[in-house]
Amino acid sequence: MTTLAPRSSHGLFTSGEPVRSWTVSTAKPVSYEVGFTPDVLDPRNPALAGAGAPADGPAPPRRLLVVETTVDELYGDRVRAYGVARGLEYKVHVLTAHERLKTMDAVFSVVEAMDRFGIARRSEPVVAVGGGVLLDVVGLACSLYRRSTPFVRVPTTLIGLVDAGVGAKTGVNFGPHKNRLGTYHPATQTLLDPRFLATLDRRHLSNGMAEILKMALIKDRELFGLLERHGGRLVGERFQGGRGLAPVVREVLGRAVHGMLEELQGNLWESELERVVDYGHSFSPTLEMRALPELLHGEAVCLDMALTTAIAERRGLVRPVERRRILDVMRGLGLPVWHRLCEPGVLGEALADTVRHRDGSQRLPLPAGIGDAVFVDDVTPGELAHAARRLRAYHAETGEAGHA
Repeated sequence: MTTLAPRSSHGLFTSGEPVRSWTVSTAKPVSYEVGFTPDVLDPRNPALAGAGAPADGPAPPRRLLVVETTVDELYGDRVRAYGVARGLEYKVHVLTAHERLKTMDAVFSVVEAMDRFGIARRSEPVVAVGGGVLLDVVGLACSLYRRSTPFVRVPTTLIGLVDAGVGAKTGVNFGPHKNRLGTYHPATQTLLDPRFLATLDRRHLSNGMAEILKMALIKDRELFGLLERHGGRLVGERFQGGRGLAPVVREVLGRAVHGMLEELQGNLWESELERVVDYGHSFSPTLEMRALPELLHGEAVCLDMALTTAIAERRGLVRPVERRRILDVMRGLGLPVWHRLCEPGVLGEALADTVRHRDGSQRLPLPAGIGDAVFVDDVTPGELAHAARRLRAYHAETGEAGHA
């Protein structure tokens, strides 16, 4: 609905003069679908062929599929066989996508592929098949191409499944800054298929576990308990549900996705800057970019969560036994709790950049026990230095195999 009002309470004329200024107010409803879709590449499954497209779209359906290089090596034959079996007119654009290549050059590569294929503006959604970096790149390209082109996400990594694949944001890095350029452009539909996790290596599964742990720590104590009891097996068995683990897989992934969407739904455009899902994302952007390619995104997020857990303990928000449980779960998931970049100078710069990003205030989420969070605006350099020292001591004590 759109309303148009002259900047005057007197109608179209003020003191006999025509109005020269108007206020335009409009609201656009936003709706998108996220759902688990097992065996999404099975030719008998129509979900991928019809995802995100109007019922009266062109026949045969036309699809540009942007597929990450490693995914193409593992699943490319199945992607192409699916296209043939479902009668699609399709083209596969293979794109190498990782944090160091998360730039506008990657976006332009996707735009060029869209141009060559001749994408229709509304009825031929681009299909992105890959991890979080690829999903962000394709999303940004689609938000810019003809000012808005629909796309479908098929995340193939755990971090894509529970985090990058379910929100509205797109983005690429600029200079030393993570996701400095971006838009809000949710995919029309996201198809979640845990079968892709079967070919993911252990480190990348641990990487995604950090985002699940984030949701557990700030809003879902029961999810934390599941990770505490079953996290090692989930990583070891790649979320494939063998030996009675299937119900745990469904509950862990379902809780993580539901919790994330519950937090995002009312604030997709981030008009409210106090967001509990920013937990783990105050210091991690700087740590991740400084350490490239040494740290993965989830590893940097875990370092951030470990730091803020230590700060919360010192403030009496987290009991010592809870702090120990949290760090032990991180260690059990194969995640680092300390890194050589966790030193006062770097952490101070990271906090300063976060304050700029959050419009002049820290708005720093800290855990309150396990399963809740509070916001603070007064974290000091001394607290950061103390937290880093505590984590370094824990790291030395446990022999934790993180990235030193």
